[in-house]
Amino acid sequence: MLSNQIIIYDLEMKTYQQLWQSITPLYEAGEAQAIVRTVLDVRYGMTLTDIICGKVNELSADEEKKLEEIIRRLQKGEPVQYVLGEADFAGRTFHVEPGVLIPRPETAELCEWIVETQNENWEKEEAIIRKEFNISPDVAFDDINMFEAKGWIKRKYLRLRYLVKMLHSYKKASHTKLVSPRPRIIDLCTGSGCIAITLSLEIPNSEVLGIDISDCACNVATKNAKQLASKASFSNDDIFDLLEKCKTNRKYHFEADIIVSNPPYICEKEKAEMEKNVLDYEPGLALFVPDEDPLKFYRAIAEFASLELRSWGLLYFEINPLYEKETREMLEGFGFQDIETKEDSFGKKRMMRAIKM
Repeated sequence: MLSNQIIIYDLEMKTYQQLWQSITPLYEAGEAQAIVRTVLDVRYGMTLTDIICGKVNELSADEEKKLEEIIRRLQKGEPVQYVLGEADFAGRTFHVEPGVLIPRPETAELCEWIVETQNENWEKEEAIIRKEFNISPDVAFDDINMFEAKGWIKRKYLRLRYLVKMLHSYKKASHTKLVSPRPRIIDLCTGSGCIAITLSLEIPNSEVLGIDISDCACNVATKNAKQLASKASFSNDDIFDLLEKCKTNRKYHFEADIIVSNPPYICEKEKAEMEKNVLDYEPGLALFVPDEDPLKFYRAIAEFASLELRSWGLLYFEINPLYEKETREMLEGFGFQDIETKEDSFGKKRMMRAIKM
C-alpha cells in the first residue's frame, strides 16, 4: 500500500536492507522489498541468492550511481514499472512509459477468458467436423499428409463444405458461432497494446487491430508488437469519431469476430480512494470518466460493436464493478444477448461478455 507521504532520503546506503528501507515511507516493507528485488534483477541481473550474498556491495561506481537515481525516483513515488520502462503481463514483458497505463493482472484475466472461449469454440466445432466427416480423433487436423493420403482436404475447406448444412442448427447453441479460421479482433483503447498483442500471440491466425486516441500509446504498442514478434497493428483514432465514420462511410466497416476494450471507467469521485502514485504518474485520459456519465465510453463502444461485429460476434469489456448492472442494461438496449459477468481473482465483477445475434 502506497502512503501519501513523500519523503526524500539521502542515499548513502549500499546494502539491500538499506535500499528497501529507504522507500518504506511510501511502501509497506514487503512491497518495498519486492520492488528493490525487481530493480536489482532487471537492471543488474541479481538473483535472490546474489542479493543474500551481498552482491549489492560489489556494484561499480557507475552502477551505484545509476541505482541511486532509480531509488530517488522511487522515493518520489514514481511506479517501478515506469522507472524500469517495463511491466510483466500475461507471461510477457511489455515496454511502458508515462502516457500509457501500467497493465494490471485483472486485464490479463480478461485476455485469458477470451482465449479460453475461443479454444472452447474451436473444440466444439472440431467435434462437429469429426462427426460429420467420420474423422478419427487420432487424426490431427494439421496433419496434411494424412489428409492427402485419405483424399481429404485441409480444415478450412472442410468448414466450407459443411457450413451451409450445419449453420442452422449449430448457431442456436450459446457461444458456438462457427469459428473464423482467421478471426478478426479489435482492441479499443489499446494503450500499451497488451491486450491486442497477447490475443494475437495466443489465438492462431488472428488479425488484430488496436486503436487508441493517444499517439504515445500507439507508438508504445507498435514498439511492443515488434519486440514480442506480434503481427498486431495499431491505429490512432478516437472511438467517438470512429463511431461516426462507421455510421456514414462504408470503408470504415470492420466486420470483426471479437471486439474487446478496457476503456476509462473510474469516476472522478473515486479519486480519493486511489493510490497517489497512480494519480501523479498514470495518464488520466486513460483512467477517468465524468461522475455524471460513467458509461460514456462503454455506450460508444457498444454501439460501435453493434455495427461492426459479425453475427454471433463477441464483445468483451473490463468494467467498473460499481456499474455492472447499468453496463448490462446498456448492452441489452443495443440488442446484445447472453450477457455474462465474470469475477476477477479478487472476487470483483470485473469482466463482461456479450453476443451480437
